[in-house]
Amino acid sequence: DVQLQASGGGLVQPGGSLRLSCKISGTIRDDSAIAWFRQAPGEKRMGIGCILSHSNKTRYIEDYKGRFTISDNKAQNTVYLQGNDLRPEDTALYSCAVGFPKLDALRGLCLMYEYDNYGPGTQVTVSS
Repeated sequence: DVQLQASGGGLVQPGGSLRLSCKISGTIRDDSAIAWFRQAPGEKRMGIGCILSHSNKTRYIEDYKGRFTISDNKAQNTVYLQGNDLRPEDTALYSCAVGFPKLDALRGLCLMYEYDNYGPGTQVTVSS
């Protein structure tokens, strides 16, 4: 069974940066992807981007391109989310999840995968 644990959140000033970690326990399939999500108070959980497990290719939701970068360290079974130029509206609970393509035609299009096994999130607060 795969378990994910996000960490690295905290208080950061506007314009600052933060790197979150998603530690993966267990073996994930080659056709899987890891995605980052965030949920602000009173709002729905929203996807940020994803990274394919076998190729390291990344894809991002348009709103987050440029300020957020996803990377991984396979030796440490960890996926990272780097956030730069953070704004108060980036304040949210950030979490990671593992996903799979529901159809063969969707392989590689990790933004369209079905995600599950959301790990406990880590709170990021952007405030002066």
